[in-house]
Amino acid sequence: MTAQITVTEGGIPHNKVMIMGLVGSLIAIYLTYLNTLMGTQAFSFFGGFGAIAALIWGSSTIKRLCSYGIGTGVPSAGMLAFGSGVIGMLMATKFGMLTPVLALIIAAIVGAILGFISNNILNMRIPVMIQSLTELAAVGALVLLGFSAMATGGFSMATLTTATTTVLGTQVASYTASLIGGSILAVLFMLGAIALQHGFNACLGPNEKQDRTLMLTAECGFLSMIMVAVISFAFIGIGAAVLSLLISLVGWYYTYTQFFALSKRDAASWLDAKPILEVESEA
Repeated sequence: MTAQITVTEGGIPHNKVMIMGLVGSLIAIYLTYLNTLMGTQAFSFFGGFGAIAALIWGSSTIKRLCSYGIGTGVPSAGMLAFGSGVIGMLMATKFGMLTPVLALIIAAIVGAILGFISNNILNMRIPVMIQSLTELAAVGALVLLGFSAMATGGFSMATLTTATTTVLGTQVASYTASLIGGSILAVLFMLGAIALQHGFNACLGPNEKQDRTLMLTAECGFLSMIMVAVISFAFIGIGAAVLSLLISLVGWYYTYTQFFALSKRDAASWLDAKPILEVESEA
């Protein structure tokens, strides 16, 4: 199976999008560590920014992979990204400051293995399959880590598995009240996977434009970020949670209006399009 891969006219090459998404995601996730250094939770929202940067990278990767005629694979690519990414994310949370980098590396290894199996055992024979699944697994890990850090204020295993609850007026540690113990990670899984795959899935077609596709991905990312901000009220202080929610709402409004403007621009370019006339066959 072969196809020519080209960047949308006037668009940014995929490798550049990948580098910006990777670096931006890592920097934003590491900025949440300011919570630990400064004894606050106010910087939790940076985790959401890290997730969105990774989502934009992943949306570009899905477009590149699905240009090989596997359009029905767009939603499944999003699920596979997070199914493999969660492995790297969870394994890396035990290593403190190295967590974001190790999550990226471990997830990439898992993705590369899955890409090899897809091409050489399942015989899909797609030239960019191994690289794309490697990237998508890394994206899944970074998005989950970013949203987790936003919801809880940190990315360590202790932060994600320990919370407090009140028993007879006394604060006690509770695993079931934590992000992982309470299965909130599954919610973050779906919020990230839907945001990852929806951009290209909604915009694909003969008039698809890179800026519109990536803007929709960012808009979906901020929409998920709003949900994560609401979830964060259960884990971090009210002030920090409100700050995250306000920033998420502003980001969503901006990206939504920008996507709407880009949609009108592209729709206007089709106003003078003529219908395709079907030639009737002679009986």
